[in-house]
Amino acid sequence: MRLLPLFAAMLPLLPIPALADAPARETLEVTRYADDGQPGTLRWAIETSNQSPGQYRIAIAAVGKPPYVIRPSRALPDIKGPVQITGLPWARNGQYIAIDGSGYIKDQGVRSCPGALPGQFGTNVRTTTNPGLVLRDTQGVHISGLEVRNFCIGILVNRASGNVIEDNRIVANKGGAGIMLTGDDGAGNPTATTTVNNKVLRNQLIDNGDGLELTRGAAFNLVADNLFRSTPANPEPSQGIEILLGNDNSVVRNRFENYSDGLQINWGNRNYLGANTFSGNSIGVSVTGQGNILDGNLIYGNRVGVALRPEPHTTANRLTGNRIWGNSQDIRRCEAGGSCVPNQRTGAIVFGVPAQAHALYVGSRGVGADLPKQDQAVICDAKGAPEPCQPLPNHNQQAPRLLALNGNALQGEVQGPASSLLRIELFGNAGAAATEAEQYLGEVLINSDANGHAQFTQVLENAAGLKSFTATVTTAEGATSELSRPISR
Repeated sequence: MRLLPLFAAMLPLLPIPALADAPARETLEVTRYADDGQPGTLRWAIETSNQSPGQYRIAIAAVGKPPYVIRPSRALPDIKGPVQITGLPWARNGQYIAIDGSGYIKDQGVRSCPGALPGQFGTNVRTTTNPGLVLRDTQGVHISGLEVRNFCIGILVNRASGNVIEDNRIVANKGGAGIMLTGDDGAGNPTATTTVNNKVLRNQLIDNGDGLELTRGAAFNLVADNLFRSTPANPEPSQGIEILLGNDNSVVRNRFENYSDGLQINWGNRNYLGANTFSGNSIGVSVTGQGNILDGNLIYGNRVGVALRPEPHTTANRLTGNRIWGNSQDIRRCEAGGSCVPNQRTGAIVFGVPAQAHALYVGSRGVGADLPKQDQAVICDAKGAPEPCQPLPNHNQQAPRLLALNGNALQGEVQGPASSLLRIELFGNAGAAATEAEQYLGEVLINSDANGHAQFTQVLENAAGLKSFTATVTTAEGATSELSRPISR
């Protein structure tokens, strides 16, 4: 078994005072579900706690018979930490206290949620509109045991650090995201060091436009052990997670099902994706940016497993130890992502898949937002696309060529950078006609010559019962190729 470095989240983080760990001196108990601001209501509890942050914890009791639902009649106050807000039934019997936005956000479908710019609405436009619970310019807030539903954003974490959101259910938030972590300065610009060291753990995020966003400077956050699922009830199934201008985040052991993109990185750097599962998506993972790592994920049953997308400057992103199989499914779900180009190459790892910024893209670029034709980018290709065009990703590093299989000894050759260390990763498949990377079989390090050429021979271990084999190469810079053509026994 390959041991995965799942704790890449333990990177050096910016220090945050452990205010959330300080014991609260008094409990504010929510025992009334009306929203009149009187003692015992959620609004009263938040307002009271905000007057002396750190003095209170807020405990929301089960009132009457389930379902337990609080319907605010207007926006709740921003939450100032440190404070712990807990739905009490969850720890006893797994039932959530629901905070439901339908009391004041009237359902007009995706038009319920306007963007920051006039005339825009829905998912995939910049927005912090109509959130349910708001953590802004604060730290040390802990939220658990709640179901947050029918807002434009379920929980908004804006320029807020050191917060924990765990064991909640986030459902049917139609606009920005189920949970949005953003450093947005209010004018769409990123802010560094303002949205860091947050943890999103063991939540269920169902039928939100985007399940979660890490945007505009959100960095060094941990998203682990969550379920991201879209069903046919979702009017705009966009991304399970979108990372936009977010760096150094760790996303581990999550499950992503039935989105346009399970996870989409847009110009984010050094994010670590480890031991996640992606299935039923049009694209499992789509990537731009620099230095991102996909490590030990299970990627199966999508149209494209991993799409490495062009951008203005060539970058390098690393794929290592992933198991990828059963893709090329006819899943044409394209809400600001996905793969709906009719003749698109599909399969395990595909370079040059167009995104919504490209002229070749087929699908919605975001309900309520579009991109003028003159601003749509052209992808460079071997046929000589007109300048200016965007280069293929990962320096268009070519896959290894597998030459022979003698018993369990696999021989191959590769062309890469001159006089450089190259990492060959080997995969096996149960079917003789299979072309993907069902089982990870290990790696071998080789050195290229002055012309960039190298050969390798590697004895395959744990290959019993496997009938076809493939390989990738990763350069010293961290640019991984597509899969090689398979070789069969």
